[in-house]
Amino acid sequence: MSSEVKPEDTSKSTPSPAPAPSVAPTQAPSVAPTPTPSVAPNPTPSVAPNPDPVVDNGAKGVISTVVAAMVEAGDKNKTEEAAKLTEEAVKKETKETEKSVDVAVEKKEEGEAKIMEKTVSFKEESNLLSDLTETEKKALYELRDKIEDAILTNTLLPVEAELEKISETVKQVEDDGKKQEESKNITEEKGDKEKSPEMVEVKEKTHAAEEKKVEVKEKTLAAEEEKKVEVKEKTLAAEEEKKVEVTENTTAANGEKSIEVKEKAKETEEKKVEAKEKEAVATEEDKKVEIKEKEMVEVDKDIMLWGVPLLPSKGSESTNVILLKFLRARDFKSKDAFEMLKKTLQWRKENKIDTILEEDIPGADDLRGTAYMDTAVDRDGHPICYNVYGVFADQELYTRMVGSEAKTEQFLRWGFQVMEKGIQKLDFSPGSVASILQITDLKNTPWVSKKELRVAMSRAVNLLQDNYPEFVAKNIFINVPFWYYAFNTLLSPFLTQRTKSKFVFARPAKVTETLLKYLEPAQLPVQYGGLRRQDSMSEFEAKTTTVCELSLKAGTTEHIEIPVKEIGVNTVWEISVVGWDVEYKEEFVPDNADSYSVIVLRGKKYGATHDAHRNSFKNQESGRLVLTIENNTYKVKKVLYRYTVK
Repeated sequence: MSSEVKPEDTSKSTPSPAPAPSVAPTQAPSVAPTPTPSVAPNPTPSVAPNPDPVVDNGAKGVISTVVAAMVEAGDKNKTEEAAKLTEEAVKKETKETEKSVDVAVEKKEEGEAKIMEKTVSFKEESNLLSDLTETEKKALYELRDKIEDAILTNTLLPVEAELEKISETVKQVEDDGKKQEESKNITEEKGDKEKSPEMVEVKEKTHAAEEKKVEVKEKTLAAEEEKKVEVKEKTLAAEEEKKVEVTENTTAANGEKSIEVKEKAKETEEKKVEAKEKEAVATEEDKKVEIKEKEMVEVDKDIMLWGVPLLPSKGSESTNVILLKFLRARDFKSKDAFEMLKKTLQWRKENKIDTILEEDIPGADDLRGTAYMDTAVDRDGHPICYNVYGVFADQELYTRMVGSEAKTEQFLRWGFQVMEKGIQKLDFSPGSVASILQITDLKNTPWVSKKELRVAMSRAVNLLQDNYPEFVAKNIFINVPFWYYAFNTLLSPFLTQRTKSKFVFARPAKVTETLLKYLEPAQLPVQYGGLRRQDSMSEFEAKTTTVCELSLKAGTTEHIEIPVKEIGVNTVWEISVVGWDVEYKEEFVPDNADSYSVIVLRGKKYGATHDAHRNSFKNQESGRLVLTIENNTYKVKKVLYRYTVK
């Protein structure tokens, strides 16, 4: 008899302490579990009260009361009396201690109930108009009116305002240029006038006239000396001659000046006409540019966001779904929601988000492992986005991804591209899935020592919160280290209450248990305790194999039998135990009593962090495969398994 055995390699990881008992997903959040001493305190800060100080104070109170009673008891009667007092004091202190512990446990249970309520209650808020309150409806109608008016008046997008500013700047520059040109022309005209031949000739004639005046005066004085009468006559004659000459010269000069003034006036008039023509042409050009600009910002009634028309009068039901996201992000304050929408549109335009899916972002090969959309969905149909920051522990990879400002921008841009890919999978019809489940793995994250990473993540959180409102149904942080609670406390003031209400934190021991509340075992990756593998499509997903679940009680052994009646077939199975820490083995038992059983996998202990186990066996006769799980712990274990025959 022959057999084929394919055992899986033994896990080398050191078993960690057993996690607290898992809570069944079907358990109502309001039902508080019965407190027992073995229940480990929940690591969540808000639900981890420490009752020890109360117990210690109670013990001290009992001791002090006993000592006081013993001192006061001087004889047998007093001793008996002291004993009674002591007994009463002990009972009183015990009751107070029990009461304090009960209060602490109740607080702890209330905290756990709140966590269960936040975790299990996973339904999105309704986007149906009929499910909204009157206040919410009023806010929605107000926002619709604001958007309708803004789109029709071309004031929703910031493009028009920017173009107007550019047009004003260009016009101002052109006006300044015209003024400088006119000033230059005037200066040149003044210089030309002073250098013209006419002006030179006028100056020369004036100078000659002055010289003649001097000569006449000299001759007149000489004539007066000789003959006064003659001088008078000559003076009179000279004056007459001078008057005639001056009159002639003045007339000639005035005529020339008059001609020159007329010519200049004509020239000035021509320049004015030419300037007006140029101004008219420039005005015409400005009008053409203005018309072109207006054509560029023509009223666009087809403005869309994530493929949904924003103009309410178009009648799309998806418009309300998008607007409700902005309203919920701003507590149904229509004015604030309207401003948020405008800023989102502006941010998307400035960063070219509408075309980001077409981009080949530099460093994509490195960035692909930090954030990606999975092909699986959660129990309610939400697409799943994984963020894995342990890769930043590699210093070389860290430098390549966020080692500079330019690299950080690429990292952020990759995150936005992943977000847009996720939104492509959503359906914005009322009542449909319109948000994403986000899982953030903090295992080995070097957050504390990496300033660039902290800054980049803070920026990413703020930008996603401001520009992707209500797109994350839940953000589950897994493998959370203790220091992250301090970091989250620092980040908390910058987050809205709605954003913080979507956070779920899971320590390493609670990862599988937490994620199984949201994901089916077949959709949960093996590294997180599920059964999903990248190479299992052809063997399980293609056949939609059912995943079976069973509970393994503390201190018990369970045998899972897989019947194999057909000879020569290959049976493949996968099994995972939440929080393993169990003994496990596999064997094939033939139906023929005379045949020997075949050990497929010898018994060994699987640690708490072991991945899902997968194996296969090809039988030579009919029989059954028996998977044996031995739980020697005091906790109930959840077992997940499936199989297929090829």
